Amino acid sequence: MSIRNLVELKAVMPRHARLIGLDIGEKTIGMAVCDPGFTVASPIGTIRRTKFMQDAQELVRAMKDRDVRGLVIGLPVNMDGTEGPRCESVREFARNLLIRPELFGKVEPEIAFWDERLSTSAVDRMMIEWDMTRKRRDEVVDKMAAAYILQGALDYLKKAAETPEDTGP
Repeated sequence: MSIRNLVELKAVMPRHARLIGLDIGEKTIGMAVCDPGFTVASPIGTIRRTKFMQDAQELVRAMKDRDVRGLVIGLPVNMDGTEGPRCESVREFARNLLIRPELFGKVEPEIAFWDERLSTSAVDRMMIEWDMTRKRRDEVVDKMAAAYILQGALDYLKKAAETPEDTGP
């Protein structure tokens, strides 16, 4: 298991494997999964954060249920492109996964980061346009943000396949 750029991540994925997208917040982790063709991201749930090992075990269960072999983790980069404490927290979560391969058994997933700037804001705006109540938005925003992050990565991969010289962020 290692951290790769998106193009490398896709290149090492077995046929029919899926990616899971994560929106890692302080209180929750939003999750989304893509189809085996890497076309569409769909929200699948939210992990209410407790301790790292409990969070990781819940994530691994979701991955095993869906034949997920790669993680696309949203990186909350500042608007000026710098990385602050939230990015460090997300990177630490990924490092903790890397040093605990026993969580995954025989199949250790690969990890890539994706710039998630404004993902939650964009998802909030969409849900307001859909006339969702504030209560319903609060219930689904994290998994919808994970789907938004993963879809952005999938769209990038599709474009990169059309222009192979691009190796990714």
